[in-house]
Amino acid sequence: MFDAAKAAPFVALVACAAGGWACQRGGAARAAEVTAAPSPAAEMIVAGLGGFRGIAAEVVWFRADRLQDEGRYAELAQLATWLTFLEPHTPEVWAYTAWNLAYNVSVMMPTHADRWRWVDAGLKLLRDDGLHLNPGDPVLYKELAWMFLLKLGGPLDEAGGYYRAQWKAIVEGYEKTGELERIGLEKARMDAVDAEYGRQDWTHPYASALYWAARGLESARKLQHRAELRQVIYQTLMMETRSEERFAARALKEMRTAYAERPSEMLLQIMVKFKETHGLD
Repeated sequence: MFDAAKAAPFVALVACAAGGWACQRGGAARAAEVTAAPSPAAEMIVAGLGGFRGIAAEVVWFRADRLQDEGRYAELAQLATWLTFLEPHTPEVWAYTAWNLAYNVSVMMPTHADRWRWVDAGLKLLRDDGLHLNPGDPVLYKELAWMFLLKLGGPLDEAGGYYRAQWKAIVEGYEKTGELERIGLEKARMDAVDAEYGRQDWTHPYASALYWAARGLESARKLQHRAELRQVIYQTLMMETRSEERFAARALKEMRTAYAERPSEMLLQIMVKFKETHGLD
């Protein structure tokens, strides 16, 4: 039976440690520092929590919610690292933390270069850490794919052009050294994406959006997850159609597949309009 009196010292300990760690580092901490794992001393604290680890996570969640309500996103980014440490196998924790870094904290930065560091930190958190600890999780694949589609590839951020230039340089650099797998891009899967959806420009974020969504479909079993991943795919292909008409038929095919799996009136209307616009049957 849960004993609140016995749990209190442990919860207080982790709450104080988390709060102290965040305050010590300050709002000017670099993205790479914020997303780094807590210190060995912090690891000892968490290990000592034992069965109270879940309660400690609730304390940190409560504090994180307060910081978000107050718009204190930089502090939230630091504190949220503790959530990934306390609940490493909860996909929503990784998605929450990465979204905050890439969308909320980044736009507070004064320059495009500063913004990119936070966006890149969000990408790496999902790709290198979240998926490493939760391989095959469709939620994390979906979040990573959306980030490439919307944050890097879309018009949501005025610094989008800078992000795309940075991503292009990263891909080209690893292409030259033959180390694309360091950013998660496996040659066999890249070839499969080219074959299924049309040859991609792999230096553009849209290609990565398709890549990660397709990877998510490999392991997605729930209808909701499959529908969300297919939405990323057909929306990415629709965006690519704006510059290259050759993607139109592929986009329509994906919409039809998505509709067959999970019919919706909205998707049906989108298909009808898309067919009319591009003269498709």
